[in-house]
Amino acid sequence: MKPKFAMYWAASCGGCEIAVLNTHEKILDVDANFDVVFWPVAMDAKYKDVEAMEDGSILLTLFNGGIRTDENEHLARLLRQKSKILVAFGSCASEGCVPGLANLSPVGEIVHTAFNTITTDNPHELYPRTSFDVPEGELHIPKLEKVLRPLDHVVDVDYYMPGCPPESNQITAVIDLVIKVVKGEAELPPKGSVIGAGDSTVCDECPRARNVKFIKQFNRIQDVAPVDPTLCLLEQGIPCNGPATRSGCNSRCPNAGAQCIGCYGPAEGVLDYGARLITAFASVIDATEPDEIEKILDGIPDPVGQIYRFNLAGSLLKANRESLKVVNGK
Repeated sequence: MKPKFAMYWAASCGGCEIAVLNTHEKILDVDANFDVVFWPVAMDAKYKDVEAMEDGSILLTLFNGGIRTDENEHLARLLRQKSKILVAFGSCASEGCVPGLANLSPVGEIVHTAFNTITTDNPHELYPRTSFDVPEGELHIPKLEKVLRPLDHVVDVDYYMPGCPPESNQITAVIDLVIKVVKGEAELPPKGSVIGAGDSTVCDECPRARNVKFIKQFNRIQDVAPVDPTLCLLEQGIPCNGPATRSGCNSRCPNAGAQCIGCYGPAEGVLDYGARLITAFASVIDATEPDEIEKILDGIPDPVGQIYRFNLAGSLLKANRESLKVVNGK
């Protein structure tokens, strides 16, 4: 009997699901070595079928997406109960990612923006309800929680696989490892490990030269002309997140002429991504007076999006004060 495999898509864009498909023929190895018992995006799967399974009967579950609704939380707890190995798959599950930026706004403001703005024709200001009676019975839609949480804020996680989405070659490597473990040819890394990624920084992978140049201001990359294709982007005044971001992507963005935006999450040993990044930015500033340093840092375009785009929900900040008041009751 083949070991069981599951995959679930919570609060995310779905790119992690596409990344799995981008392993091409390698996905056939999953089918050959696993019994795929739950993967709603790819098969007809019912929650009741998972609920009926024995605890721990699923060998491996890749859980992508953050926890934003009560349905997300229910499935996180259910799949944790049924799975021997639970992997936070992708940036949303690992650290919150872009959906976590919604933690900057109270949930009422989010709903209003979605259903009552110039982009939405809603003259009667109708908003979704969690339950509604229809002739066929009562319909239920998931309740939107006050903040988005990474997976490990809700359940115990065995491994983390960062990336927005994870690189296909890294997914392939993890699939190969698990298959070898099943066959008794390899062992899993220690619980809590980051898999499918490196243990250094994007800067360590980047071929661009670092000359310890100092800058007087930060600019969006489109406002810097010409961009030197051989020199560190940060030393050209372009906010690049490479110094704080975990390696594993082969510095794909800097190699293509774009700054690293941090999708592989904090590098090994980084407690708070934003704090490490601000330190890196400050290190290239050509100023010694605190007021001047602060002024230059204030010039970073879209500072929250730059620094916490992928990890606000998993950072020390987690959310804005008003949202946290609602959650903590203080």
